Amino acid sequence: MTTWGIVATIRADHTTILNFAAHHLELGAHRLYLYLDEPNPTAEAALKAHPKVRLRVCDAGYWKRQNGSRPAKHQVRQTLNATHAYARPAEVDWLAHIDVDEFLWPETGVAEALTALPAQAFTARVRPAEALAPDTPDFYAPATAFKAMHIDRTARDRSTARLYPDYAAHIDDGFLSHVAGKIFLRTGMGDIEFRIHNARKGELQNPGAVDLTTVSLLHCHANDWEDFRSRFDYRHSHGAYRAELGRKGPSGLTLHEVFAALLDSEGEDGLRRFHDSLCTATPSHCAALQAEGLLRIHDLQLEQKRARQFPQH
Repeated sequence: MTTWGIVATIRADHTTILNFAAHHLELGAHRLYLYLDEPNPTAEAALKAHPKVRLRVCDAGYWKRQNGSRPAKHQVRQTLNATHAYARPAEVDWLAHIDVDEFLWPETGVAEALTALPAQAFTARVRPAEALAPDTPDFYAPATAFKAMHIDRTARDRSTARLYPDYAAHIDDGFLSHVAGKIFLRTGMGDIEFRIHNARKGELQNPGAVDLTTVSLLHCHANDWEDFRSRFDYRHSHGAYRAELGRKGPSGLTLHEVFAALLDSEGEDGLRRFHDSLCTATPSHCAALQAEGLLRIHDLQLEQKRARQFPQH
C-alpha cells in the first residue's frame, strides 16, 4: 500500500497541535514531520512519544544550523522546513505540506487516492473547502459547515455573483483564504524546493501535476466573528490578506485592498457585515450554497481522535 506523510510548521496551543496530528494519524499517515515554530513543552512531550511523529523545535539553535539565522517571515520558515523534510531519506511515498488549521478529508482513503494516480504523476493537488462560522443557534453542531468552490473559472464567477451580489465586484470566489489548495509530492525526485502551494525542481514548477479529486482540504481559517477579528490585523498586514498577495477580484482589487476600502468607508460595521455574509453558516447562506452544490457538512471529531492517539493529553 502507498505510504504518505505530512510536513507542517506549527505555532499553536498544544490542543490544536495534537488535534491536527491525531486527525491525520487516524487517516493513516505513516509519518508526520512537525516543525514547532516556538517551544511547546506539553505538545512536545506527547508528540515525541508517538512512533509515527518526527518532531523538531525551531529554536535559535535550529535556525543557526539550517539557515544562519531565523527568517523573519513565517512563509519563508514554512518553505525551508518543508524542503528540509522532503530532503530527508524518504520514509513515505508521498509528502504533503499543509498547515495546522487544515485537515485532509478523503472520500475513501488518502492512500487509496494516491495509489490510483498514474505513474507519471509527481505532484497531486488537493482543493480547499473553507469552514463557515457557526450561526446561533448552530444547526450543524457537532459538525461544521464548509464552503467549497467550482474549479471552472466561469462557473465560479457565476456562483459568486449569485451568492454574494453585494461583494461580487470585488471578490472572485467568496473565500477569505487560499483557493489554490495544497500539494502532495512524490518523494525521490531529488533537489526540490517545497513551497506553500507549489513546488519547484529547477525551472520546472509542479512536475507531473494532477488534481487529487477524491481528497479535500478542509480549511478552518476562522471560527466566529470574535476569532476572525482577533486575527484580522495580523492577517491584513502579514498573513493571508497581506498586500503582496496578488490574487485579485473582478474590480482589480486584492483582498487586502478590499478590506482596507471597506474599513475606510464603513468601519467595523462593514467588516462585520462582510463576515456575516461570506463566512457564517446562516440558514439562508447555507441554503444558497446547497443550491450551488457547494455546501459540505463534516464532523471532524477532533477531541475523540486526540483522546485515542494521545490519551494522556
